[in-house]
Amino acid sequence: MGLNTLRRQILAIAEEAGAKDVAVAFYDFDHRVEWSLHAERWFHAASTIKVPVLLGVYDAIERGELEPHSRVHVRNRFLSIIDGKPFRVEGGRDANSVVHAAIGRTMTVRELAFHMITTSSNLATNLLVDIVGVDAIRQTIDRLRLPGIEFHRGVEDMTAWEHDVNNRVTARGLLTALRLIEERAAISEAASEEMLEILHAQEFRSGIPAGLPDAARVAHKTGDMSTVAHDAGIVYLGDRPPYVLAVLTEWEPGASRRSATIASISRSVYEHISAELTVDAD
Repeated sequence: MGLNTLRRQILAIAEEAGAKDVAVAFYDFDHRVEWSLHAERWFHAASTIKVPVLLGVYDAIERGELEPHSRVHVRNRFLSIIDGKPFRVEGGRDANSVVHAAIGRTMTVRELAFHMITTSSNLATNLLVDIVGVDAIRQTIDRLRLPGIEFHRGVEDMTAWEHDVNNRVTARGLLTALRLIEERAAISEAASEEMLEILHAQEFRSGIPAGLPDAARVAHKTGDMSTVAHDAGIVYLGDRPPYVLAVLTEWEPGASRRSATIASISRSVYEHISAELTVDAD
């Protein structure tokens, strides 16, 4: 399958499912080839923004400002970046009950980072954003040269949402962030190894992993809300070098084929990469 064929196939998958928009980018470490479709288009980040938050956390650890085993008081009160008024992370909308159950007690920085990624805990995310700081996370993004990621705030700040102040990503931005982690060039080799371990423990597997053989391993982060569904990760297939894949999609609220569409796109990319590489003029 050539790259032009892959492009047509992905567009057909998205159109058939009723997606409003789609962006895909992959980098194959085996053939040293990068390919993309609409890779510079901006999407609401949803929970994929937790990857740059993770980078910010480990940057703070590397600078000695935090320790992985530092204990954090678990609370559920945060301030909107718009007007400074308090808001809470609603337990019923959060994907993780473990962190909510710890309110009033403490958890370690690494435990919070683990829950932020593996079960997409919004409460853990906001606690880490408060500890590290929005400006510090932005500085990490800038230092790592990730122009395809815009970070403004934690999650569930509805006042910011109403003012259209949202975190945004491009497929290339997430692709580049994950490439750095796989190359052990994100923050430091040790930090990259720690982040990979957390990403490998991801529990939501209906996107990229669902389009792959059972033996495939994926270190990834999903993002899902009413109008977008994303997945971005590093795919390991046997002994071959891995590839990095980012799939971003936009939908009408209530669309039902979101995860299946990402899985189908993942399958198409896998079939392309598994075959002998044929580079068409794009």
